[in-house]
Amino acid sequence: MSDLPEPELPEEPASRRRRIGPPRRGGLGQRVRGLLAPQPIEIVAPVPPEPPSQDTFRRAPFMIGFLGALGVLVAIGLAQAVLAVQSVLILVVLSLFLALGLNPVVEFLTRRRVRRGLAVTIVTVLLLGVIALGFTALVPLLTEQTTTLTSNLPGLLRNLAEQPQLKAIEERYQVFDKIESFITSGDLLNNLFGGILGAGRAVAGLVFSVIITLVLTIYFMASLPTIKETIYALAPASRRARARYLADEIFRGVSGYITGMFVIVTVASVCAFVFMNIAGLGAYSLALGFVVAMFCFIPLVGSSLAMITVALVGFAVNPPIGVATIIYFLIYQQFDAYLLYPTVMKRTVKVPGALVVLCAIIGGMLFGVIGAVIAIPTTAAVLLLYREIVQPALDAS
Repeated sequence: MSDLPEPELPEEPASRRRRIGPPRRGGLGQRVRGLLAPQPIEIVAPVPPEPPSQDTFRRAPFMIGFLGALGVLVAIGLAQAVLAVQSVLILVVLSLFLALGLNPVVEFLTRRRVRRGLAVTIVTVLLLGVIALGFTALVPLLTEQTTTLTSNLPGLLRNLAEQPQLKAIEERYQVFDKIESFITSGDLLNNLFGGILGAGRAVAGLVFSVIITLVLTIYFMASLPTIKETIYALAPASRRARARYLADEIFRGVSGYITGMFVIVTVASVCAFVFMNIAGLGAYSLALGFVVAMFCFIPLVGSSLAMITVALVGFAVNPPIGVATIIYFLIYQQFDAYLLYPTVMKRTVKVPGALVVLCAIIGGMLFGVIGAVIAIPTTAAVLLLYREIVQPALDAS
């Protein structure tokens, strides 16, 4: 009987084993206290509403049309405002260019340990001294010669009409008689300025423009470092060094061009003044020298206009003088084109010749003589930006 297997007892269910196991810690009282204890309050942030989809705006044609019309109205208003103050803006740009042209003199003094304020004061006093000298010494003589030239103009025209080469044309068309009657009748003043009142307004406007340009030039010359730093600050910090280099190159080009133009105009007017005193036009040499200086500021055609003006007076006085005037200006134009201009403008304005012609014509048509003067350095600045920014980006793509 000892070899018989022991009977297996049936396995108890799991629920019974848990029930008869060891007692749990923390009975009913602990669970009640846990339920009655204050629970932390969880704050849930409100969910932001979803932005309207693009489809919502596409379904609102009225809103699109309203915003588009509003943008057009704002653009038209800005354009009209710019056109209304166009003359003032031109004076501001011209003053800035003149300040850049005088800035090398200020920097020359500052490199000699002269404070910038004192350097600007010295340059301003010298500039005002030159203007005062012109008004006190040159303007009366210039006025006298201009009056003499105007009063003698009818006789000069008759003398010119008696030349054999022009006598046949005069007998057929009476060109010089019509010019003389037009000048002596007073219609010239009415057509140019609209009468005495219009002439007074023109003179007052000219004086106002000169004063405003002078004041703005002095202001820009004094605050030029601040203006440069403001322009530099408009660029991002990562690209500020590059922007500083480009802006300095543009300022240097404009400054060199304006300074070079002053040198070229001074040389042209002085040489013309000396020639006219030698050739027999000494009675009108200062007035015609001033005319030559004004014309030489105009790119491309200024020298030719000066030659025509002086040659007409020379032919009226004596035909050989007119011929000598044409020969002189033709020789001087070669000297100016091949020696003086390249030497003065070396490494300053790098603009192709065809582009110079086109930009000067466009600037003159848009803003007159001032537009023709500032068109070339503006074009040089645009070409610099193209070479330094646009062309590298195109080559990298």
